[in-house]
Amino acid sequence: MILIVDDTAENIFTLRTLLELHSFPTDTAASGEEALKKVLKRSYALIILDVQMPGMDGFEVAEILSGNNATKDIPVIFLSAINVDKRYITRGYLSGGIDYVTKPIDPDILLLRVKTFYRLYEQNRVLNEVQSNLRKEIEYRKLAQQEAQEASRRKDEFMSIASHELKTPLASMKAYMQLVDRSLTKDDKIKTYIDRTLIQINKLNTLITDLLDMSRLENGKLKFNETLFNFDELVRDATEMIRQTYPDYNISVNGQTGIMVKGDEPRLEQVLLNYLTNAVKYSPDVKEIQIHIRLEKNMAIVSVRDFGIGIPKQSQSEVFRKFYRVEGSEHRFQGLGVGLYICSEIIQRHKGSCWLQSEYGKGSTFFFSIPAA
Repeated sequence: MILIVDDTAENIFTLRTLLELHSFPTDTAASGEEALKKVLKRSYALIILDVQMPGMDGFEVAEILSGNNATKDIPVIFLSAINVDKRYITRGYLSGGIDYVTKPIDPDILLLRVKTFYRLYEQNRVLNEVQSNLRKEIEYRKLAQQEAQEASRRKDEFMSIASHELKTPLASMKAYMQLVDRSLTKDDKIKTYIDRTLIQINKLNTLITDLLDMSRLENGKLKFNETLFNFDELVRDATEMIRQTYPDYNISVNGQTGIMVKGDEPRLEQVLLNYLTNAVKYSPDVKEIQIHIRLEKNMAIVSVRDFGIGIPKQSQSEVFRKFYRVEGSEHRFQGLGVGLYICSEIIQRHKGSCWLQSEYGKGSTFFFSIPAA
């Protein structure tokens, strides 16, 4: 809407008729005081303001408008039949006007100017709305991000506390079961059930350890104690541990690196044990696992190959992602889907990398590499 401000009714009538004939909505004010009251109550796209008015003249009205945050962006066109001197025109621009038109008015010229400023005002209004909406969206997203971070922090804190609290009774359960197991003879029927219970306790312990490690990783609290150790011995020790746990599996080790590695030996052993237990888990029918180690460009490279269910090609890029679980068509496997994620993080902390090769239905080969000392 355009506000016409003039103390002469005939001038108002002429301008209003001209603008409304060209589909511009208008409003009028007969004095500067009335114009200011109206501007505070509603929004205008343009003000056509007479300079010479009794009481408050057009310059004073424009100065007040330009000094108010709510009205400073409203374009003002001055109209004057008397004050056509250069200093008056200059004052008009200095007081906040964007144009100065002298009377008698050329209707076509005035309409062109009105259309231009009206269009600019509408464009600015739309732009301001877009900016306002963007600011609101940014604030909303910041708030949502803060809430998500807080929720994540609380979740991690809960997981850490819960894992710690579960560890203690679980350790006691395992100790009591081991004592019972040692007191039984090999022929005792109960021993079978004790052995099965110990297996389930170990699985539960692994799940809790994975949860605790994941929580520590995400909070930057997983400690790494670096020492210098023989890498080939680590591979042999981890392999022997798995052989004792799964005596039915034929696990072979080929190759050597002949190097020392500087890193957290228990954590790197954890990675290899995870690879091996996964190989056992996902190859229930073919009980053969092949381990290869080699030195290449000063990097120790380990591969663990199984002949199990394999991983579909479309899923292979997701394997090291947190909570991802590979499901076979005929089997459901226990686990949280965080073991390989933890392995990947541990190897990355050692400046190495993890990857895999797999063919669905024929097995998988998991690799990791770490630099020599």
